[in-house]
Amino acid sequence: MDLFSAIDTEPVRQQMEQLAERIDQLNHEYYMNDRSLVSDQEFDALLRQLQDLEAQYPELASPLSPTKRVGGEVNKSFRQVEHRFPMLSLGNTYSMEEIEEFEARTRRLLDGEEFSYTCELKYDGVAIGLTYRHGQLVQAVTRGNGAVGDDITLNAKTIPTIPLRLRGDFPDDFEARGEVVFPYDAFEAFNRQREADGEEPFANPRNAASGSLKLQDSAECAKRKLMFCMYFMMAPDGTTTLPDTHYGRLEYARQLGFKVQPYIKECKDIAEIKAFIDHWDRARWELPFGTDGIVIKVNQTALWDRLGLTAKSPRWAIAYKFKAERVSTPLQSIDYQVGRTGKVTPVANLAPVHLGGTTVRRATLVNADFIASFDIHQGDHLFIEKGGEIIPKVVGVDIDRRPPASLPVQYIDRCPECGTPLVRPEGEAAHYCPNADGCHPQIIGRLEHFVSRKAMNIETLGPERLELLYRAGLVRDVADIYSLRREQLIGLGDEATIQDKGADNLLAAIEVSKEVPFERVLFALGMRYVGEVGAKKLARYFKDMDSLLAASEEELAQVEDVGEVTAKAVHDWLARPEHRRIVERLRAAGLQMSCRQTALGNQLDGLTFVVSGVFERFSRDEIKTHIEQHGGKVSGSISGKTSYLLAGEKMGPEKRKKAEKLGVSILTEQEYLNMVGQ
Repeated sequence: MDLFSAIDTEPVRQQMEQLAERIDQLNHEYYMNDRSLVSDQEFDALLRQLQDLEAQYPELASPLSPTKRVGGEVNKSFRQVEHRFPMLSLGNTYSMEEIEEFEARTRRLLDGEEFSYTCELKYDGVAIGLTYRHGQLVQAVTRGNGAVGDDITLNAKTIPTIPLRLRGDFPDDFEARGEVVFPYDAFEAFNRQREADGEEPFANPRNAASGSLKLQDSAECAKRKLMFCMYFMMAPDGTTTLPDTHYGRLEYARQLGFKVQPYIKECKDIAEIKAFIDHWDRARWELPFGTDGIVIKVNQTALWDRLGLTAKSPRWAIAYKFKAERVSTPLQSIDYQVGRTGKVTPVANLAPVHLGGTTVRRATLVNADFIASFDIHQGDHLFIEKGGEIIPKVVGVDIDRRPPASLPVQYIDRCPECGTPLVRPEGEAAHYCPNADGCHPQIIGRLEHFVSRKAMNIETLGPERLELLYRAGLVRDVADIYSLRREQLIGLGDEATIQDKGADNLLAAIEVSKEVPFERVLFALGMRYVGEVGAKKLARYFKDMDSLLAASEEELAQVEDVGEVTAKAVHDWLARPEHRRIVERLRAAGLQMSCRQTALGNQLDGLTFVVSGVFERFSRDEIKTHIEQHGGKVSGSISGKTSYLLAGEKMGPEKRKKAEKLGVSILTEQEYLNMVGQ
């Protein structure tokens, strides 16, 4: 940068710094102090202003800009990092007697020394360590195996309660440890969106938080609205002076800008520890996030070295785990729900019972095998648990309370919606209604899946409008959506739900959806076993709908991650005349029926590649697309027809052995780039 450009951009740099400081302040008040100083619209306007300036002057953008909170950077591999301080796990117990033994042993080892304990919540999430130098976040690492973890810095920056810059008088070099949790409200909203997109919901917030931290796209992580709860602070010996109690360190961390939960108490003896445990065993269900126990630590940090460590955990701390809450409640009846694929799921209607902070009235019975394994009878009392799960589950039968002469539950043999005899495919546990084109919940479910965000993304067609169109006889299958006319829509509904503007907006959204790429059109069709990733791989392998329609089961099974079961399901779906008619109507409506890929060359004509490992310049999907754009083919398995094995880091040893055995040449990423002239 020359002198003139430096002078020209100095006012801009100052403006960006002022904006960043203001946004950081607003974020801190909102996430740390639960105070909104401005409206959402004002905050968004400030953020957009900073984003625009950073786009215009990228050389002035700070790596710790608050715009990093929304993500957007892609991490193609998670680098392994050795922890400066081992992340030891705590010894766990479910027994109050063992807590008493821990307390007595601690007093014996300290031999009359004055000390106290801290009691705090044990967060049900994912442990990470954050390294700060000169007041700035430089690295975030997962616990991993305790000695080595994954570098998740890009994703950590998107979590609002992880400060990017510290406040006040901060240490020059230290590590903050804590737990990343998925708050209940955000988790439930996330699961609702997954279900709307035709995806399986996550079973619990902990698993969802863990998966979120390993997403390659930090923008996707930002959407999850995770929360970081700090519980530990440490620094290299001799580098800085921290408060000499654990309680004091957490209060100090709060002043630096960390989210430290207020649920921590200093306790002087076992009686106060017990009182804290008893309180939170009842009150934990009122919290906005998951907890699974209480952590008890010796408060005075100078005593930790005297108490020492075992091979796996410190002697100065222990975790008391809450027992999963279990209740017994009568089974009143069973509903059988039909999904868009025809899968039938039995759901128990229960006498309302309070469990885990909510009133439970329903719980899934999974399938016929589940009902048989517990030998569930009509009128049985069922044991229900929540534990760390959001969704209550049946864990047993209270046999002692079984009504006399009650009969075993008989699984239905006909669809509860359309009366069609159910089928149970060989090797599967679920029953299905085969009447895909005449069963109301299957039709509505397919329509909802087709218009969902990750499919055709027709936002103006929500469940209520789809039901309205179906009841009016205007939409019976997905192709009917593209035949809708304005005059059919206006005034539709009992109270003229759709008016002029609504009709125009709906038709405009339908028109825009015609530009959705081929891979998402395939996903939208809702073929059994074909998820978002599978649709992408089918589209990229066959390139267009005609090639896919002509493919045999054997050819379909050649696609990476498409096994025999999925290949048969896809082949059978495409072979049905009514489905082919829908495809042709969608084609005639203008939907994309081929991949829009621009050929970059023909250097790889006639060559077949197998791709394995992690690459520096490409993601695996990107390098496969790159091969195809240069005329090559990509296969999922090595055979005598394979031309090259393209090997990245962490390639599986079995693939290398098979390539060497078959005499298949192995290319590095750079050798591949040389081959295509880059």
